[in-house]
Amino acid sequence: MNLKRLIKDYLEEAKILQVATSVKNQPWACTVYFAFDDDLNLYWLSKPTRRHSQELRDNEKVSGTVVLPHTPGDKVRGVQLQGIAKELNSRAEAGLAMKHYARRFGMNTKRVKAILDNTDGHVCYKITPTLYVLFDEVNFPKEPRREYFVPK
Repeated sequence: MNLKRLIKDYLEEAKILQVATSVKNQPWACTVYFAFDDDLNLYWLSKPTRRHSQELRDNEKVSGTVVLPHTPGDKVRGVQLQGIAKELNSRAEAGLAMKHYARRFGMNTKRVKAILDNTDGHVCYKITPTLYVLFDEVNFPKEPRREYFVPK
């Protein structure tokens, strides 16, 4: 099976990403809505004053999880990832992120413009993943853990 396709399908179905940052050996996790592109880069919005936003300025290495709701007894599917995160400071980069984010969440053009004009309080962030781990008991019942190293 095509792991990249399975990961894309899974990301399409999910809407929430848990992002983990770490500074001075102290981990922190937060939950954000996310969008993604064809290269499996992840985008989210947040305020620069939030702890995770401040921490990724000091340590760009992050990890994350995406899990769809399920109940005990269901076959488990989930995605974990590691990568490099950054605040998108250029209007061009932020514009690309907002294209994906606005389409996914039906955001109106007025709000998109406010974010790009830095008048909304939120800024765009991006994770460039280096590794995805798909845990998928549906498609791989005997060996559900599959690694996908993202091409550079």
